Amino acid sequence: MLPFQQKKIGFGVTGSHCTLEEAIPYMKELREKGADIYPFITPTVLKTDSKFGAAERWLNEIKQASGKEEVIDSIVKAEPFGPTTPLDAMIVAPMTGNSISKFANAMTDSPVLMAAKATLRNSNPVILAISTNDALALNGSNIMKLMNAKNIYFVPFGQDNPQKKPTSLVARMEAISATLEEALSGRQYQPVIVEKFND
Repeated sequence: MLPFQQKKIGFGVTGSHCTLEEAIPYMKELREKGADIYPFITPTVLKTDSKFGAAERWLNEIKQASGKEEVIDSIVKAEPFGPTTPLDAMIVAPMTGNSISKFANAMTDSPVLMAAKATLRNSNPVILAISTNDALALNGSNIMKLMNAKNIYFVPFGQDNPQKKPTSLVARMEAISATLEEALSGRQYQPVIVEKFND
């Protein structure tokens, strides 16, 4: 039996544009392991063209990776995933510093955060794959607050560029599947603080 057979997994994508190419393919990996993927995106991902690619490109890649024709791109569309269509788990990859600070302080202003909040409401795991330049600065307290919260789990993370960006942390996206598997059993995948930096 596949590890995520019959599991409804939300996969939220926030606007860390430099990390999208690394994170999105893991939707497909989870599908190949049996998961039914529901993709959620923030308005930033929906509307922003950047040097890392046009918004339309990322939208198409998310649809292809998730196997879904529709991406959940509004709070109204995300709301039913609490009471009506509960998720077995919610992944956010990448999770920006902006979304980290809001989530840690109970602010729900995007479809991704609405789905994460709804999943916590149902006492199911939320898995965060962070990508933020201020993780070891002002956002550090928010990350620690979330690490200590019930039913919130982190994909292992480390400094991605210690010399040029000493306060930046990025998750090892390749550990999403392993982190999800542990989270579904109520455990944090370890070690959570790892080396991740450019040569």
